[in-house]
Formats: sequence, C-alpha cells, structure tokens
Amino acid sequence: MPLDSPVRLGIQVQPQHAEYSAIRDTVLRLEDLGVDIAFNWDHFYPLSGDRDGKHFEAWTMLGAWAEQTERIEFGTLVSCNSYRNADLQADMARTLDHISAKGGTGRFIFGTGSGWFERDYDEYGYEFGTPGTRLRALAGALPRIEARWAKLNPGPTRKIPVMIGGKGEQKTLRIVAQHADIWHSFVAPADLPHKLDVLKRWGDEVGRDVSQITVSNELTRRHVDLDYADALYDAGVRLFTLGISGPDYDLGPVSQWLAWRDAKNG
Repeated sequence: MPLDSPVRLGIQVQPQHAEYSAIRDTVLRLEDLGVDIAFNWDHFYPLSGDRDGKHFEAWTMLGAWAEQTERIEFGTLVSCNSYRNADLQADMARTLDHISAKGGTGRFIFGTGSGWFERDYDEYGYEFGTPGTRLRALAGALPRIEARWAKLNPGPTRKIPVMIGGKGEQKTLRIVAQHADIWHSFVAPADLPHKLDVLKRWGDEVGRDVSQITVSNELTRRHVDLDYADALYDAGVRLFTLGISGPDYDLGPVSQWLAWRDAKNG
C-alpha cells in the first residue's frame, strides 16, 4: 500500500432525517473546515432511526454538490451497482467530473459496491438475487464502465478514481485487485494484514501491482478513539471516513479528526 501517501479524511453526510438545506449547508461547512472528501450513501430509505423518515436520493444530490463546492472531492460511499445500468453510471460519473472541474480537473470519486439493503430492492422493483449474483453483476459492470469512459465525448477530465467497498476474499477482493484505486472496508486493524495479503495474491493472479491502492476504513462514530485510528494507520489505512447523520449534523468530531489528520501529515 502507498504508506508514504498523506492521510485524508472523508465525511459521509448521511442523507437521512434532514431537510436538504441542512445537507447542503453541512457540505459547505465541511469544505470550509478543510475536509478532503464529502460522501453520501446510495439508499432510498434511512438505515437508522425512523425507517420511514426523511431521505434523499444520492446521485442527483451529487450534481448539486459538484456545483456548489470548489475544492473538496465528493462521491457516494458507496453506490449500489444494481440500481443503474453500467454505461449510464459511467456517463453520470463523467458528467459529475465535468461539473466539478470548473475549468480544471474534476473532483468526483466513483464509489461502488454490489449492494445489500434488501428493502431498497423490494420497494423500487430491483431483483435482489444473492450475494453471488450481485457480485457477478458488479464484476461485469466495471469493465463496461471503464470502456464507456474511453468512448465518451468529452471524456473525463482525469482518470476517475474507483473506490470499491467490501471485504469478501473469494470475489470482492479479486474485483478490487482488478479495478480499484481505493479499497474501503470496515475491517478491524488486527484483521487488515491478512486481507491485504489476500489482495496482493489476487493482484499477482490478475497481473496488477496493488501496492498503489489506497486503503480506506471507517472511524468510530460514537467518540474520538485515537488508539483505534492509530492502529488502522499502522495497518496501512490512509483514507479515514466518518459518518454523520441528520437532522442536525454534529461537526464537533470532524474538527478533532482533522487535527489528528494534520498531526499525522505533519
């Protein structure tokens, strides 16, 4: 892994239980604070609290974020591959890349995964299938997305970073080895060395050097646990994410994690 790369902090602004104005203002505040990446998530219903509470769709929201921000990178942590045709996803991603470029280089990160939240599938009429069928669909979609990026006119302003979420050793990590620039998981520090060994073996098998894949992991949500973060850092994590939920987005922990990031990078 690129252990000499700087620590980065991404904040997942969970689009649940809040008015959109609160989400919009939170993203602006995160950019002003110096956060590296703003994420949302790709669901149609809240994942905690009132399961029928307020909620907004991810990708349309990202278009607004692309226009309203100037510096911060952004994306979905992570998109569900099942919800949109692969070529359409590529075109949407390219469009977000250009909206966010403002005459320069785009800032969109393409986060993706196989999907897991069965209620989304049932309510919106998608076939839920099995973990295996969803992973096969993801494995088939990524080459199509990459091929579509090469065909689009205009093409993306940069090589759009691909973030893949998941930890399965037989299928997911193979897909990561083939396609990801960033690998995101919730793997505990003690288990990360094994997972990284598996990732390296897949990289050897598919003919790719995985040493430049950025390792991403989740910070604890309840309190600022510096020991846990330090252990993740020692295991190779360089992108740290933290989820915050509506209706009132508490940015107190964000400032503390930014100070920790800056100390690591100092």
